[in-house]
This record gives sequence, structure tokens and C-alpha cells, in this order.
Amino acid sequence: MHPTLKPALRRGWRDLSTVQFGVAPAHALVLGPMDTATGSFLSLLDGTRGLPLLREEGKRMGLPDGHVDKLLGELSRAGLLDDSTGGGPAADALRKRSGPMDRLQADLASLSLVSSEPGEAIEKLAARRTMRVRVQGAGRVGAVVASVLAGAGVGHVEVLDGGHVEPWDVAPGGHPADAIGQRRDTSARRLVRQSAPDRPARPAPPEPPSAPLRQTRRSRQPSTQEGGVGLSLVIIAPRDGLDAYAPDPTATEALLAAGTPHLYAGVIEGTGVVGPLVLPGSSACAGCLFRQRADRDPTWARMLAQWRSGRARHVPSCDLALSTSAAGLAAGHALAFLDGVSSACAGARWEASVPGFDWHSRPVWPHPACPCGASTPVKGDRLTTAMDQHATMAG
Repeated sequence: MHPTLKPALRRGWRDLSTVQFGVAPAHALVLGPMDTATGSFLSLLDGTRGLPLLREEGKRMGLPDGHVDKLLGELSRAGLLDDSTGGGPAADALRKRSGPMDRLQADLASLSLVSSEPGEAIEKLAARRTMRVRVQGAGRVGAVVASVLAGAGVGHVEVLDGGHVEPWDVAPGGHPADAIGQRRDTSARRLVRQSAPDRPARPAPPEPPSAPLRQTRRSRQPSTQEGGVGLSLVIIAPRDGLDAYAPDPTATEALLAAGTPHLYAGVIEGTGVVGPLVLPGSSACAGCLFRQRADRDPTWARMLAQWRSGRARHVPSCDLALSTSAAGLAAGHALAFLDGVSSACAGARWEASVPGFDWHSRPVWPHPACPCGASTPVKGDRLTTAMDQHATMAG
């Protein structure tokens, strides 16, 4: 182990014996009391020294026996310590690729803030390279989501859509202006290749459908059944925002049957929508969403049938700033899920509208009449079990 203080957190002395790590309250910590010699020793935790050398340096600085190990233990428990050589073989292979690592340094620093164990952040980053994600829809939202995921190190990002790029599909981070008239899926796939830091690692072969899922704290096993073969996640980002706001439950029957997690995102009439993240059998699905709304509004089914059958042929109201915001939020929740973090989109949907852009969450509960089974009582924590089955740390 080569300990290093997490470089993402700025360090400063609150007084002569108290050190604050971090500026923003979400991740800031205060540690003390700390003497001057110990404070000076902190500067040696830069990842270039192993434990034996650090102990020797501590003795030269007059620190008592065992003080270095005690300090490192406290820093580790506080989540302030990383390991510049940790993360396993996949992380070592990623470190050797200097070009991609330079591109991913900012993402690695961010991951370190939500990773408590030394070496865990780069382990997650390396695991992303083996992930396979499918984005269904390549409009202003879907194309940007795909490029962000690829740029953040997700190794295999597939994009599905039909038709050709229209002038109103063009967006920063999405389809460029020179793609107008080209096939949407072709343009989006080129965008993914251009956004990726490097060529992805080869994915592990999927297990046979009959093999049980290995449940470990951080191992995400992709689905191997029809509708989601080898997929870690599907993001449904339709160009018609109605299909994100009020998704058709029949459109995801194959994903539910395969146990493939999927997340909705889109923009309809100046309102951005992200969620819910559906963990099949564990959290609310599109069918639950429909039934929940129909319970509150008896005319919902009738209105929805009219909206779906009378699709207007006009340019959709998809504000560029709002669509970019929705794409960023969707990509962020997707990455958190892939990294094995409990997502705020599981069992909830986030909405924001122009001109306020005030994102707020609306709960989506499992409906007892929905055949997805999410409302069925089970022993233990069903949601936690589903997250464990799909956690994304390699090995």
C-alpha cells in the first residue's frame, strides 16, 4: 500500500490543532486534535511512499512508535485515505494507459469522494470499462447521455434509434451540425467513439441463463436473458417525451422478464423527466407508474390513449438547456448505479420545468395490482438485494 490523502479534498488548518479536509459541506471533514509534527507528516502522504518508508520518515520527524499506523488508521476510517497502487489487476492495467488515465483523472477524483476504502475509486473506474449500457433514443437527451457515459469510462455504450438527424436534434455534447441528414444511430455511435477515452476492455462472457447470480457487495452481474443479454443497464430516452413521462408498460416487458435494470429520461413540453430507475422485481416499473397515476386521475387512461394515438407532427418543445440538464442528471444517476451506489432514482422520478429549472423528486411506489412483483412482501431488503446483484465492481 502507498497511502495518499485524497487530492480531491483541499486541506486547511481551522486552528493550531484542527485540520479541515474539503470545502463543500457534502464531503468535508474535520480532524483533530493534531500536533504540528503530525500535521507536517501529512504532506508525505502523496502516494509515492510505502508503509515501511513512511514509518521511517515518522521516526525522523520525532513521532512516537506506532503513531504513523494509528494516524493512517484514523484517516482510513474517516474515508480520507486512498492507495496509489490499489484496486487490483484491472486498476493496474488502467494506470499503465497514460492517455486514458489523463482523461479520467477528474472522474477518478470525484469517485474518491464517494469511495471509503483505499483503492476503491480506481477499482470502480476500471470496472466501468467492462460495463455494457444501451441507450434507446438518440435525440437531444439520449445522444448526450451516451456521450457522457462513454466519456466517463463506460466501455460499451450502444445506441438504438431510427430516422435521420434533424436540425433540432443538434446539441453541444450531442449530434454536431454536420450530422444533419445522417442516420441517428450512426451519428450517435460515432459520437460515442469520439467521446471514449480509449478502446474498451473486452467484456467477460455472460453466464448461462441457468447459472445463479453471484451476490457480492460490489459485483454487478449483467442480465443474460432475452431483452438484456449482457447489459448492465438500459437508458430509455425517447425523442417523444411522452414515452418518458408516461411510458408504455408493454414496451419494457422483455427487460422486466430478463431482470435488466432500466432508467427513463426525456423532455416533454418544457418539463424534464429523469426516472424512475427500475430494478425488476424490487422497485416500481412503468406499469406501477401508470396505475399510480390512474388511481389519482380516473381519466388518465383515456387521455393517455388520445395523446398516444394523435401524435403531433410538429417540432418538440425540447429546450436545449433543459435537455442538457436532464441528460446530465440521467447520466449521473446511471453512473452511480453502475458504481454500486444506491440511486435516488429507484422508486422516484425527478422533474424540472422551464424557466425555473427546479428539480424535485416525486415518489413512484410499487403498485399491488402490477404484475411486476415489486410490491410483493419478501424477507429482508429486496431493494438492497437487487442492488447487490447489480453492483459494478469487477471481482
